[in-house]
Parts: sequence; structure tokens; C-alpha cells
Amino acid sequence: MTMPLEGIKVLDLTVWQQGPVATAMLADMGAEVIKIEEPIRGDPGRGLVWRSDQSILNTYFECHNRNKKGLTLDLRKESGRQVFYRLIEKSDVFVHNLRPGVTERLEIDYHTLSQMNPQLIYAFGNGFGSRGPDIGKPSFDVIAQGRGGMLSVAGEPDQPPPLVQVIGAADWISAALLAYGIVVALFTRERTGIGQEVEVSLLGSQAAFGQLALQRYLFSGKSPGKISRKTVANPLWNTYQASDGRWLIVAALQADRHWANFCKVLGIEELQDDVRFNRIDTRREHAEELISILDKVFLTRVRDKWIEDLEKVDIPCGPVNDYQEVANDPQITANNYIVDFDHPVAGPIKIVGIPVRLSKTPGKIRMGAPELGQHKEEILLEFGFAWEEIAKLAAEEII
Repeated sequence: MTMPLEGIKVLDLTVWQQGPVATAMLADMGAEVIKIEEPIRGDPGRGLVWRSDQSILNTYFECHNRNKKGLTLDLRKESGRQVFYRLIEKSDVFVHNLRPGVTERLEIDYHTLSQMNPQLIYAFGNGFGSRGPDIGKPSFDVIAQGRGGMLSVAGEPDQPPPLVQVIGAADWISAALLAYGIVVALFTRERTGIGQEVEVSLLGSQAAFGQLALQRYLFSGKSPGKISRKTVANPLWNTYQASDGRWLIVAALQADRHWANFCKVLGIEELQDDVRFNRIDTRREHAEELISILDKVFLTRVRDKWIEDLEKVDIPCGPVNDYQEVANDPQITANNYIVDFDHPVAGPIKIVGIPVRLSKTPGKIRMGAPELGQHKEEILLEFGFAWEEIAKLAAEEII
């Protein structure tokens, strides 16, 4: 069965997380993604290993580079650039997340490459955008989360900002936007025949991700602050700890609609008509008092029993899972959000699946992340290089 992006060739000169995730999304949908790395060192993400990671695979690199082919190429040398130019002529997309100025020094900027291939989609991710006073500053995910406002609303009001709100949030959101932009540009090229640049930044992705909070400020002049779970305006939109120490979240946005059933499930029917709590406006005024009562009630039973009984009366709720619980959630496996994969090095493993489901042309995990330069002969032969040329490039340490 044909995959959605089958036949699309992508040259991937990205490192760390933002860019590699975007190209992995394209590879998951069938694009031929060729990961180009520096000889010897490669993507620095190869060296990022958590102390607690007991896998024989590098979780960070494997997660971001599956379904790709690997090629090493020294672009600092003229002969290396000439190889790259030959690849560009037959490629559909080029993606990088290099700092501003690097592509010009390497002579792989858009102006140069678009002259060789006018239909090329030239996509790049960066930290702060390509305009303004800070275009050249280094940036990582956590810096963008801080500068983009996310950390200002995270955690309890009396606590300092956390190191991250969600691990990789800026990288992954900008990666998804970059992949989206590439697909839109490919669709436009299909209709018009023209190539173009696609740009996404970490900072811009955070502004978009936090657009409700940012738009609220733009409309009202009021900047949203941290919200304490002890005083949240709607106590039926909150987290609570159960007797087994685990947490659940209740998300009854239409609180008045659910108030009577909520009281019945919790065994607090005497509060149903209490003038302090029987309407959304009065519950807001007495939120801290009500939350204090609910905290004590939720501590009387285990989490899953609360969820079961709340769901029986259609009150939106769910568990606050750790990742062990996520991995064993039957809803996760039923929807192939985690799948089995026979890895060429590690053997049969579980791997995070593809969250976008297409009924007739689904994506698929076909390969693990490449070893450094693993597919160099296969790639260069495909692009028309002779064996003698490949041997010469290897002897000169270009590949």
C-alpha cells in the first residue's frame, strides 16, 4: 500500500530535537529522509544519554531519527559541498536547524540551492526567528518555554518557575509546525510548481501554543498568572489526591450541569443546595473553602474507584498517570500509540507509535535510527554516483 509521502526525498541536516522530530514525522509517513551528519562526531544528540536509561539504544536519538537513512558528509570541504549539490538537484525538501549565518558560510543557503533546484522546499527551524535583534543567539527548548511565557504560568503561585513545563514542549510543537509547513509547501508546489522557504522558530511556536493566554493579554491588558489548585475558580476543574496516593483530574467545565451528580458521587448531598456552592458564581467566591472539603473527601477512596463512579454519571475525569501507567494503558495500545517493532540491533521492542491515523494510507515505523553513515553507499548509488566516486570520497574522508 502506498504511503502518503512515498517518493518524496528529504535531505535532513538537523541536530538535537526540533529539526529531527520534524523530519521523523515526514519519514513516518513514507518520505525518504536522508540524515546528513558530520563525519566522526555526527549529531550531538547521539551523545545525550540519561543516567537512568538502561536500554542498549540511545532513547533520545532513536526517538527522533527513526525511519531515516544515514549519510556522513563533510560540508566544510568543497568536494563535500559538490556531493551535497548533486543530492539537492534530485531532492524535494531540505531541512536544517543551523544557527543564522552557518548556511551562508557553507554555501547551502536558500539563494544558492534554489538556483540549482527551483522546486526545492527549503525548510528550517531556529530559536527566535530570522528577524529582530536576537536572531543569532543560541536557544534550547527550555529557553523558549521561559521566553515564550509558558513557565510564568506553571506551578503554584508561591513556588519558583519549574525547569520545564513539559519536557521538549517547544521543540516538539515547533517540529510539528515545521512538518506541517513542509507538507503545505509540497501541496502548494503540486498546484503551482514553485518551491519556497519554510521557517519555524521555538519562540514562535510557544507564542502560538500559548495563544489563549497571550490573546487574553492583548485583548485585556492583563497577563495571566499562576493558578493554585487550592483556589482555582472552578473546583470541579481541578486535581485531587485519592487514598492510594494517586491523583485524578476532574474537568467539568459545565460545572452547574454536573453539580448535583458530583455531590451524589462524593456523598456530599448536603452541599448540593448550600448557597455557598450551588451556583458557579458562588462556588467561585468560596472556592478555597470547597476545595478544602473536597480534598478530604477524595482521600477516603482509591483513585480508580472515584473515576469509575464519576464516569457512570458522565462527569469528565481521568487519572494523572505516570509513564509506567501510560505504557500499560489499554487505550494506548488499542489505538497503536505504542507498537511492537523488531529493531535490527535491539530485537523485539515496544516503541511509541504514530499518533496521526490515515485509514487508507497509514504511516509506519519501518527502520530504527541509522548508525553514523550507515547507508552512504546505498544513498549515493541511488543519486547516480559510481562506485569509483564513492570509494574516492571515502578515501578523502568526505563521507
